[in-house]
Amino acid sequence: MIWAFISKYSLLLITGALSALVWANISHHSYHEVVEFVLWDYALIGHLHADEAGHLHRTLTLHYLVNDLLMAFFFALAGKEVWEAVALKDGSLRGKKSLTPLFATAGGMFGPIAVYLGLAAVFGSTTYSAVANGWAIPTATDIAFSYLIGRIVFGAGHPAVSFLLLLAIADDAAGLIILAVFYPSAELVPAWLLLSLGAVLIAYFLFNWLPVHLDRGDSRKPVSARVLKRFSYWPYAVAGALSWYGFQEAGIHPALGLLPVIPAIPHADRDFGILVDAPGHATDLLNRIEHFLKRPVEVILFFFGLVNAGVVLSAFGIPTILVLAGLIVGKPVGIFLFGWFAAVVLRFGVPEGMKLVDILVLGFVAAIGFTVSLFIATVAFDPGSVQDAAKMGALLSLAAAAISIVAGIMFRVEKKH
Repeated sequence: MIWAFISKYSLLLITGALSALVWANISHHSYHEVVEFVLWDYALIGHLHADEAGHLHRTLTLHYLVNDLLMAFFFALAGKEVWEAVALKDGSLRGKKSLTPLFATAGGMFGPIAVYLGLAAVFGSTTYSAVANGWAIPTATDIAFSYLIGRIVFGAGHPAVSFLLLLAIADDAAGLIILAVFYPSAELVPAWLLLSLGAVLIAYFLFNWLPVHLDRGDSRKPVSARVLKRFSYWPYAVAGALSWYGFQEAGIHPALGLLPVIPAIPHADRDFGILVDAPGHATDLLNRIEHFLKRPVEVILFFFGLVNAGVVLSAFGIPTILVLAGLIVGKPVGIFLFGWFAAVVLRFGVPEGMKLVDILVLGFVAAIGFTVSLFIATVAFDPGSVQDAAKMGALLSLAAAAISIVAGIMFRVEKKH
C-alpha cells in the first residue's frame, strides 16, 4: 500500500512536469496563456493590484490557484509528518537517535548553500546579484522521490532508509521555516497572523482540549466521541481557511497557511504517517484527514508539475548550473561531512547495520530536490529567464536518482530487504 502510494505520487508529478516541458517547447505562448488564465477577478481572492481607474481588485489565475492555494494541502501533509516526528513520544526527531541524522540534515543545508553562493561569486558580482536570492533552492530534499530511490538503492529493510526518512523530514521542517522567513509573498503585515492564531486556538480549545478535559477520568470518553461524531473535521477546516487567509494577508506564503492547524487536531500517541509502515487501524482524526487528503494531493502535484515545469530547453543557464551543483555536489558532501562529524567525532554513532560510506550514498539520494526546489524557484525569482533556468536545475536534479544507483554499486552497498 505504502509502496503503491509513493510510486503513484512520483509518476503523477513526473507526468505533469514532462507534459509541461513538452507543451512549453512546442508552444510556449499557449502554455503560458493557460497557466496564467484568469479564473476569477474578485475583491477578496488572488493577487492584489490596481486597475487603470485606481480601484483595487484581485486576480485568481490557474498558477495562483495551484501554487498558493492547493499546494497548502501538500505542505500540510509534510507538516503533519514533521509535527508527529517532533511531538509524539516515539517521534523520530526526539532523543539521541536523531542526533546524527539531524547533523547530516544541517550539512545537507549548508553544503548546497556554500556551493551555490560560492560558484555564483566565481561568475562575478553581476551574476551573483542576479542569482543570490535562489540560495535556498538546492537545500530542498524531495521526501517521496528520495524515499523511493532510497529503497531501490539500499533495500526496504536497510537502516539507511529510516536515516534518510528522518533526514528528509527534518529537511522539510527547515524548508518550511526558510519559506516563511526568507521568502514572504508580499510586504509583511504580522498583525494578520492574529487571525490565524485566534482561529487555531478557538478550534483547539472548543473541539479538542475542552472535550478531553470534560472526559478526564472516564475511559469511555463520551464527550470527545460526541464532539467528533457531530463536528468531525469541520472546525479545523474553518480554522484552516481563516489561517490560510491570515497568512496571505500577513505577507507569508499562503501555501504554508494550514500548518498552524495541525497541532490543534486530535492525534494518536504514535506516528502512523503515510511514509512509514504502520497498521491500518489508525483512527485518530489527524490520520483520518491525512489519508483522506493523500489521493487529492497526488492530483494536486500533477497540476503543480504542469503549471511550474514549463520551461524551454534553451532556458539552461548559470542558475541551472548553480542549482545542480548545489544539489549534486553540495548536498552529498555536506551530509557526509556533518554526518561523519556527528558519528565519529561527537560519537553519536550510526544505526546498527549501517556504515559511514552509506551516509555518502544517502547524500546522493537526498540530492533529488525536484518538488520543493521547484516550488522555491517560483518564489525566489520573478518570472523570466533566471527563474526558468533555476527551474531547469530543479527538474534536472532527478539525475541524482541515477547517480545514487551508480554510487550504491560503486561503494558496494549491502541491500537489505
